[in-house]
Amino acid sequence: MIAAPVQPGSRLDAPYATSWEHLADELHRLDHLLHLRLLDRQHEAGGDPLEPFKGLVLSEQEILRLLAGGSSAPPTPAGTAGDPGLRSRAAAALDELSLRISRRLEASAQAGTDLALPRLSRIFHLGPFEERCILLCLAPEVDRKYEKLYAWLQDDVTRRRPTVGLVLELLCATREEALAARAAFEPQATLVKARLLQIDGNGGSLPLPSRPLKLEDRIAGFLLGGESVAPAVQNFTERVLPGTDPERRLACEDLRQRVGELLRERLGGPEPGSLVLHLRGPWGTEKSALIRAVCADLGLPLVVGDLERMLADTKPLDETAWLLAREAALQPAALCLRGFDRLFGEGQAALDRDRLRLLLEPVQILSRLTFLLGERPWNPAGVLELEGFLALEMPMPDGTAARALWEERLAGLPLAATVDAGALASRFRLTPGQIRNAVEQAGNLARWHSPGDGTVSEADLAAACRAQAGLGLAKVARKVEPGYGWEDLVLPPDQMEQLREICARATHRHVVFGDWGFGRRLSLGKGLNALFSGPPGTGKTMAAEVVARELGLDLYKIDLSQVVSKYIGETEKNLDRVFAAAESSNAILFFDEADALFGKRSEVRDSHDRYANVEVSYLLQKMEEYEGIAILASNLRQHLDQAFLRRLGFTVHFPFPDEGSRRRIWEGAWPAETPLHGDLDFAALAREYRLAGGNIRNIVVAAAFLAAAGGGPVRQSHLLRATRREYQKMGKTLAGIDPAGNAGNGSEAAP
Repeated sequence: MIAAPVQPGSRLDAPYATSWEHLADELHRLDHLLHLRLLDRQHEAGGDPLEPFKGLVLSEQEILRLLAGGSSAPPTPAGTAGDPGLRSRAAAALDELSLRISRRLEASAQAGTDLALPRLSRIFHLGPFEERCILLCLAPEVDRKYEKLYAWLQDDVTRRRPTVGLVLELLCATREEALAARAAFEPQATLVKARLLQIDGNGGSLPLPSRPLKLEDRIAGFLLGGESVAPAVQNFTERVLPGTDPERRLACEDLRQRVGELLRERLGGPEPGSLVLHLRGPWGTEKSALIRAVCADLGLPLVVGDLERMLADTKPLDETAWLLAREAALQPAALCLRGFDRLFGEGQAALDRDRLRLLLEPVQILSRLTFLLGERPWNPAGVLELEGFLALEMPMPDGTAARALWEERLAGLPLAATVDAGALASRFRLTPGQIRNAVEQAGNLARWHSPGDGTVSEADLAAACRAQAGLGLAKVARKVEPGYGWEDLVLPPDQMEQLREICARATHRHVVFGDWGFGRRLSLGKGLNALFSGPPGTGKTMAAEVVARELGLDLYKIDLSQVVSKYIGETEKNLDRVFAAAESSNAILFFDEADALFGKRSEVRDSHDRYANVEVSYLLQKMEEYEGIAILASNLRQHLDQAFLRRLGFTVHFPFPDEGSRRRIWEGAWPAETPLHGDLDFAALAREYRLAGGNIRNIVVAAAFLAAAGGGPVRQSHLLRATRREYQKMGKTLAGIDPAGNAGNGSEAAP
């Protein structure tokens, strides 16, 4: 039963204390309106001829009883059906109640009382007619008597929900007014588009006036004080209330303060407008943590939508977008769309503009503060008109911040003495989230390797850091497992010293760029680039493996066949993918035969020369911007562009080995398990045959197979036969070595 909330003698202009008190008055006014319509029906139809069919139909007496709220008195002044003044008195009572509601609403606004229905109207910019539609559909959610009332008014006991036609009949005084009000039920109208009402069209077979209306469950719950998230969006939505996340310090605390100040100024202004912030950065850069922390600082609830799940949902994207934006508006809360890059294909040009508009239209209308989280840059210019738009890039922690993160995460763990947080920060460029995961994974590895004490070693941490790398680099490069150590390299002392300097620079970048401030002075050139030049087989690839093994980094050899393209512009695109993937992989890029890729810029004679020079210039730019480690191997150093050489941190020349170096290579090429015969003469082999280290290793492997086939240890004859075969591969012949491996004069002879 709906009773009038204001008793006789009460102030008629007192503010409403609660939303329900206001809604009760509104429903009481609806009772007056329905009774007035009953009187019109009595005047039109006369008596009650359907009384014998009570139970199949609803009589006027039953309707009067319902309108009286179960009592004998109707909600309007008493009188008989034939009383000519009854309708005028009923209309006057309705006007009086409407005036009282209006005054109380005004008093409530002045008192700062936030009532549900007026707030709903403000959120969705509803007019008086739309408010009345909401109330007509809310009534059956409160009291089932309205189902019977609507059924009686529509002459059908099965039609218990108000139709569009009944709403127009009750709320419009003239036919012209009703025709104009039909627009409120069109697909693009707020009531329908914002999913406030459901219109059951029975597949579109019914005309609009015959279609029943139902208030959305979430809207009914909102008006009646419910706060739970709508079931339709629960699968891809998370609601975060201030204070629910544990307070913790972020690596980007300065950005947290600046974003918070911006939002306070924007949202607290005299005319607060909507604001869309696009935050991009690799996984683990604390994008979500930053948004949660900023909203907690501002005391704002947060509604987080997962765009990947939204796109996979069976409902159309425009429907889920409106439901999500509506949820944020009802809370009220800031809106966050996670996984914004799901709207992108390969590159900005492949952006799905139609889906983007479907997604952001309700955001622009309903959300005052929206965060878009992704990993790729995006600008709405030329796609959408967003007045309040700001794009922010989440920074990677610099050397000092990264070292502090490592120290914080490693604190309390049993660590080996060789573990150095600063060295880890220099060698591995990881996000805060990746550092957290790496430490957890290293702890698991340590417990596996050392079940007793679980001491975390440097190798455990390096393996865990490598596991954080992205998989994109594997699509454009081949991973090389480092199999060599310092003891396998045979180089002059100066070259060995240069290689150790490369490792030292990679290990101590946090000191120079962080502690000593060089990182602030250098906008480019913070990476570590080295050129290994020299004849084939002199150890360039081996040296790259040694450096990777020493630093505990993955080594990827770039497949030039997948990078260089004869089509204009394709080489740049391929290289951009290589460097972009390398940024998130913490790997060493190894360009073999780099002179084919980084050649000299030539004099422009035709369009092909001009585009070739553009490619070289682009490569120089990417090398200068790249902050990782890149090693370039070239057989012909003189073929490299001088401008490119100036951008390199190291140039290491690998000379052709002299006799002493060749002997060391011969002696060190054998695994300890290999059986060797006493007739091996490595000094003679080094003296007689001028071979590079790569050729010597080929000979050693071939000789081992010959010995294994013969069932005995490796003999000098096996080495000589393998040497003869190696010379044949090089297009040369050896005089004095017969096919059986018997040696005579081992001088070289050209073919």
